[in-house]
Amino acid sequence: MPSSASNSVWRRVLSFMDKLTPALTFVAVIAVWEIACRVFRIPVFLLPAPSVIVNAAFDQQAGIWLGNIWATLRVAIAGYVVAIAVSIPLAVALVSYRFLSRTLYPALVVIQTTPIVAIAPIIVVTLGSSDLPRVVITFLITFFPIVVSTATGLEATPPELIELSRSLKAGRVREMLHIRLPYAVPYIFSSLKIATTLSVIGAVIAEFVAAERGLGFYIMFSTSLFEMPKAFAGLVVLVTLSMLFFCVPKAVQAWLFPWSLPKSNR
Repeated sequence: MPSSASNSVWRRVLSFMDKLTPALTFVAVIAVWEIACRVFRIPVFLLPAPSVIVNAAFDQQAGIWLGNIWATLRVAIAGYVVAIAVSIPLAVALVSYRFLSRTLYPALVVIQTTPIVAIAPIIVVTLGSSDLPRVVITFLITFFPIVVSTATGLEATPPELIELSRSLKAGRVREMLHIRLPYAVPYIFSSLKIATTLSVIGAVIAEFVAAERGLGFYIMFSTSLFEMPKAFAGLVVLVTLSMLFFCVPKAVQAWLFPWSLPKSNR
């Protein structure tokens, strides 16, 4: 009995340490960064120490941060929502009709392989300097993974389920809604998680091209003045925003579709 109890305690300690490993690694990296900047006296305009970055972040007024965060967030959310609204029905159409798959899919590949940074200035000139071109740029970066992953999930439905539904005289609409789409839910949410980070990237790229507010604009403006602590502070805020945005699809999946999660995550 004592041996069994000690083994159980040891397993709990190992499990707790395993959960702490990411946090400890992050703290170790920050500590090494701070020590290296102080020991080697690296100039602030090249690589500021974490403590300097934190001070620069708190030196800025809260209104400046909130305004820039909202400017980036509203574009990222708008592009993300439009991408979902377009991509999932488009994937359903591509799977349902071979003609569309043969004609539209190559065009989608061409759009995706075209460097968005190259055509972003053209989009801004064409659509103006409002939020619209930035939303379009974000949409173009975001929509393709959702289309591909959703179509893959729809086509991965086991053939025996399709044959069973047809033997019961289920129509194509019921087949899609009751069999293919539920089976594709894990694929859809996997792409939605990827798309969250891409939407933030798209918003920042759009701000690099034409914007007066936003975290991307803030970073670019601070870098142009060699105010690297402010630029790194903006980068930290941007990464934090992207990580929080990444958690949203996972929370929605756990809330609405818990059966689609791996058993280890339920």
